[in-house]
Amino acid sequence: MVTAAGYKARMRYRQAFIPTLKEVPKDATSPSHVLLLRAGYVRMVGAGIYEMLPLGHRVLTKIANIVRREMNAAGAQELLLPALLPAEYFRETGRWDSFGDALVRLKDRRGNDYHLGPTHEEIITDLVRREVKSYRQLPLNLYQVQMKFRDEARPRGGLLRCREFMMKDAYSFDVSMEAAEKSYATMRDAYHAIFTNLGLHYRVVRADSGAMGGSTSAEFQVLTQTGEDAIVACSSCEYAANAEVAQARPAAGAAATAVTAADVPALVKVRTPKVKSIDEVVAFFEANVPETPGLTPASCIKSLVYVATNVTTGASETVLVVVRGDHEVNEVGLCRHLGADEVRMASEDEVKQHMGAAPGFIGPVGYTGRLVVDADAAAVVSAVGGANENPFHYANIVHGRDYHGEVGNLRLVRNGDLCVVCGAALETYKGIEGGHVFILGTHYSDKMGATFLDEGGVQRSIVMGCYGIGVSRLMATAVEQHHDDAGIRWPMAIAPFQVIVTMLGDAEDTTAAATQIYDGLRAAGVDVLLDDRDERPGVKFKDAELLGIPLRVTVGARALAEGNVEFKERSGGDALALPVADAVTKITERVVALGGELTR
Repeated sequence: MVTAAGYKARMRYRQAFIPTLKEVPKDATSPSHVLLLRAGYVRMVGAGIYEMLPLGHRVLTKIANIVRREMNAAGAQELLLPALLPAEYFRETGRWDSFGDALVRLKDRRGNDYHLGPTHEEIITDLVRREVKSYRQLPLNLYQVQMKFRDEARPRGGLLRCREFMMKDAYSFDVSMEAAEKSYATMRDAYHAIFTNLGLHYRVVRADSGAMGGSTSAEFQVLTQTGEDAIVACSSCEYAANAEVAQARPAAGAAATAVTAADVPALVKVRTPKVKSIDEVVAFFEANVPETPGLTPASCIKSLVYVATNVTTGASETVLVVVRGDHEVNEVGLCRHLGADEVRMASEDEVKQHMGAAPGFIGPVGYTGRLVVDADAAAVVSAVGGANENPFHYANIVHGRDYHGEVGNLRLVRNGDLCVVCGAALETYKGIEGGHVFILGTHYSDKMGATFLDEGGVQRSIVMGCYGIGVSRLMATAVEQHHDDAGIRWPMAIAPFQVIVTMLGDAEDTTAAATQIYDGLRAAGVDVLLDDRDERPGVKFKDAELLGIPLRVTVGARALAEGNVEFKERSGGDALALPVADAVTKITERVVALGGELTR
């Protein structure tokens, strides 16, 4: 493909600003953080704040251009909104308070409140409510590629979690939910094209919309070994979800017994000194309580005390949560069930004060506060759990007989659980969220009065959608997915240069052949870097691998004696001999075959 987007500047390594590092920076741990610093793509100014050096800027620009191309093809229109925003818009929707400490707040010289934009739902809604009045002006899809600012508590992973980052955020505006779903589908298709063209291996997963609000939420997760997001995907069908919202069929073995609740004897209190964890409980009962043969973590229940908070009002409540002994609480699912903004586990002192017993001995029997039970825990017949007295546990606990609680899906799905769609086994992956699409509905338009007149002259709220891509995060994500021990292995579409011509020595024929190939590739529209430095071959080869440029052409006296140059792909494989006369044509064809764009 030939495109107008790209760089035509002559680029020789001798003059290029590529400050590589030999040592791994002490504060860098993730592969992308290490390699982007070592290879001279970025430099850190402060925690979570990075400079984009020339190579980094080239990659960032290429990513943004692919995003722009597909957004424009989908009918979206680019604009640019301010990053410095008056507080009044966030106050109008309640997010001035609910967004919390992540919001970068400041005052002007007159004492007025402002903030730096972490996202732009309010501002774009304000623009549309001022300009759009009729159904004839809809649908509308507006997007921008802009810096965002969030005061992350723990910026980490280099560009993966920053306080300042580049983002593409788009917003659709429609006359109805049905029309909004069509816009959503169009954006999903555009995102598929974007992530495919970027050369990334990804899965689309169901997700939670978080502080943005909304529904019909899906994340584009790039699969990596180092991702911070847990993803659950079916081994058979297309079901995939972020672990925070994933669901599974009722766990096999939760109540896999011929015994029914009616057959279970009355509660038995067992003294369990120095026993707190589920594994310790199972071991103790196996050794000391013959009346409970075959006890496993799956036939135990564990109780945890949580404090749920409504950020806007500041109101909080203490809740007892019950899950099966081998399961963990899904805190996002718990938030959703409770209708809370956030939850946290109670401290040991808070547990003792609220329950009258120490952690490890608390349980649902006799508890009179708000009690929520995961469906798998409720299905356990004749469970063992804490007795709310130190140091005791109950045997023969039955939900519905010995305790009652709100039942919901409150546990994290695990590898091997069964798919809710087809029943096949679920598998877990690590991923990095690269994009997020969801329908906002009238969440913001209702609060801000963004309305239109329909065909009958009736005033209605505009239905919105929101679509984000972390542009600078994708730069790091690509490195997380494409690297080896020697350095980066950029996908062709976003590499800072598609080809590096490595010149060995400064003999007249070597210089002439290298310059001929370099100029020929440039004329063909290839992004090419000529390594004309006075360095040893080993240094040049190591730098080329570190930088991650997809194709390397080596021009040296030995190959030239036979009329050839050496050609090698960064992704692997043996070096090939190419005749000098055919080199430009063959290399250009390979650039295009690997997804590269030619700039003319």
